[in-house]
Order: sequence, then structure tokens, then C-alpha cells
Amino acid sequence: MPIYEYGCLDCRKRTSVFVRSVSSPVTAACEHCGGKKLSRLMSKFAVHPAAVNFDDESSFADLDENDPRQMARLMRQMSEEAGEDMDPETGDMISRLEAGEDPEAVMADAEGGMGADDFGDDF
Repeated sequence: MPIYEYGCLDCRKRTSVFVRSVSSPVTAACEHCGGKKLSRLMSKFAVHPAAVNFDDESSFADLDENDPRQMARLMRQMSEEAGEDMDPETGDMISRLEAGEDPEAVMADAEGGMGADDFGDDF
């Protein structure tokens, strides 16, 4: 059951929207002002501890955390190991990163051209 985050284009505050399943349509309104003009933000994510064995450091020995391609592959692997399907938007973003696209451009497209820094301190 995902929680999506949106930035309100009216009041510039962050709103979280709980969705019953990934395939459910999202109808969101700002919880602060009731505005309907929202831009989806990239949320922080967590992985269930059983999905990746963090105790096995050899799994991460060659990982360059500054390489978007490697990080995208790790995100895909963690999703597969957890048995969780990615929503199409996230899958597209990861595919673009794996192909070597600039992370800033990928994020800008995902956020409708607006980054979290374009919103007030509430973001």
C-alpha cells in the first residue's frame, strides 16, 4: 500500500496521499488548502530488511553510490527481491537512470519540471 507525496502548486506545501494498491487511481487534494493542482514528488523509500541481506558486505563491495546506473540497478534488484512491483513511473525513472540519463533531468521530468527545492520549507 503506497503513500505518494505531492507538492501543492497553490500553497507550496507537501501532501501525502495513501493509496490502497499500486493499481488504484490516485485522486489527491492538498491537505492544507484543498487545492487540486499538485505535482508528484520523489519520495524517500525504505526496503523491508528481508529483501536485501545488508550483513553480506560482499554484495556491495563494488557498488559506487555516486554512479546513477549502479544505484538504479540496485533499486531494481531490491524491488525484485522484495517481490514488490514498481509503479510505472518509478520503473521508467529507473530504466532511464540505467540507460545513463542525467539524474537531475530524470527527477525534473518526474516532478513536472519542479524539484523539491522549488517549494517552501515545508517540503
